Amino acid sequence: MYPCSNPELVAAVSEAGGIGIIQPVSLQYVYKYEYRAGIQKIRSLTQKPIGMNVLTEQSSNAYLERMKLWVEIALEEGVKFFVSSLGNPRWIVDRVSQVGGIVYHDVTELKWAQKARDGGVQGFIAVNNRAGGHAGPKDPRVLLEELQVLNLPVVCAGGIGTEKEFVAAMRLGYVGVQIGTRLIATEECSTHADYKAAVLKAHAKDIVLTDKISGVPVAVINTPYVQKVGTRAGFFSRWLLKNSRTKHLMRGFYTISSFFKLRKSSLKGNSYLDYYQAGKSVEGIDRIEPVRAIIDRFMKELRKI
Repeated sequence: MYPCSNPELVAAVSEAGGIGIIQPVSLQYVYKYEYRAGIQKIRSLTQKPIGMNVLTEQSSNAYLERMKLWVEIALEEGVKFFVSSLGNPRWIVDRVSQVGGIVYHDVTELKWAQKARDGGVQGFIAVNNRAGGHAGPKDPRVLLEELQVLNLPVVCAGGIGTEKEFVAAMRLGYVGVQIGTRLIATEECSTHADYKAAVLKAHAKDIVLTDKISGVPVAVINTPYVQKVGTRAGFFSRWLLKNSRTKHLMRGFYTISSFFKLRKSSLKGNSYLDYYQAGKSVEGIDRIEPVRAIIDRFMKELRKI
């Protein structure tokens, strides 16, 4: 949940009964914690399980080595749950399985799930077409039906902003949900008030996909700034992203560029007019409230079925 996953939010999710996920780039470069100290800050706020997001994209050797170091530190600090994305998860599975760790992998369709299964993951985070950030192309029901043939647990990612949406996902057969957008509009999230206000104001129809942030479709709120700059990367950029020799270089470039864009809009608000990542669950989000109130309400509704 880059860049909104500040330590207080991660801890609050776990303390309320979920599993808060550390986003290492956010922790170190947005919220300015030395990585180990950041995990220890979260641990000072909750002793319940936390997880870590591992971007396995190999855009550069330096980036990969940094991610491996962060994984080692997380393991030393007792983290046992990892969510991998954007690449082959084999190295992270091999490492964390040595200490009894669990890896779920972000997938948007069956072919990527099959590769992740072959890489040894224990479950999938099924990113659907209602998700914020890097959204998938498929409806939650269709995506689940595809993935169930692999006989691994599947978590729904996208479109969960209310307790009724949560229960609907569980009734479909998901084992859990991954929530992002709903947690932006919480008291514990330290993102700028303008970002939270944009989430409260937006409707599902206001969510659009842009490939100008990372080179692949990212779901954002269709602000006047987005309307002005458009949502399509240039022809040359798209060609470089499709070329097997240059795609990793371009993804690395986009990663660095998006880091600054998203960080500014998250922390500085409308004065920067950049991008607010959000999913279609904005439709049901109408107030800022504590994390515990949200999770308690979700679980109360679940117990009714």
